[in-house]
Amino acid sequence: MKNQQEPAPVQGEQIHNTVRQIKRSFHSLMNGVASQSMRNKGLDYKVNWGVSVPHLKEMAAEYEKNYSLAVELWKEDIRECKIMATLLMPASEMPVEVVDIWMEQTHSQEIAELAVFHLYQYLEAAPIFAYRWMASEHPLYQLSGFLLIGCLFRQGKEPDERGINEYLDQLQLALSEGSLMVRHAALNSLNRFCELGDSYLYIAHKAQPDYV
Repeated sequence: MKNQQEPAPVQGEQIHNTVRQIKRSFHSLMNGVASQSMRNKGLDYKVNWGVSVPHLKEMAAEYEKNYSLAVELWKEDIRECKIMATLLMPASEMPVEVVDIWMEQTHSQEIAELAVFHLYQYLEAAPIFAYRWMASEHPLYQLSGFLLIGCLFRQGKEPDERGINEYLDQLQLALSEGSLMVRHAALNSLNRFCELGDSYLYIAHKAQPDYV
């Protein structure tokens, strides 16, 4: 690892070679037990080396964030490549259309969660995505929406009146009809909502007295 060195820049003609280099580096960090455990839990990837997220973060620190590199890594049906993509995509350069594509191609709770925590919460359009995804009928979209709005609340970003009403409407649906993972994310977001201040705690208690 080169943690004490400056991240290496990645130029256009180097992208494919860099992707190959990154993929080769997964071999030395392979964790067969973790990989098998993930498969047993339904995390099915074409390739899964079982590399831990902290190790992937260390690897990502060796490279500058690069849009083209992140896009090429995401194209690989390899768990570690997709996680690296979320770490190396510059949030300021990610177009709305690419966010939509990545969400469409997200098929596991793990990738949905890491994409929100590593990347989506830093997008300029993050609030738009949060409300749109919460209102989706797809569980992974709902999960991402509640995770994302929870991150925004944690950042201290306060919703306006319309946003509050929309959030509480989607929260009520999630808590009554959502899957277990969606309900869990919704409750966590409610905790972050309450932490915005006493007025938000009062609103939450009035709207959801059983959960506050």
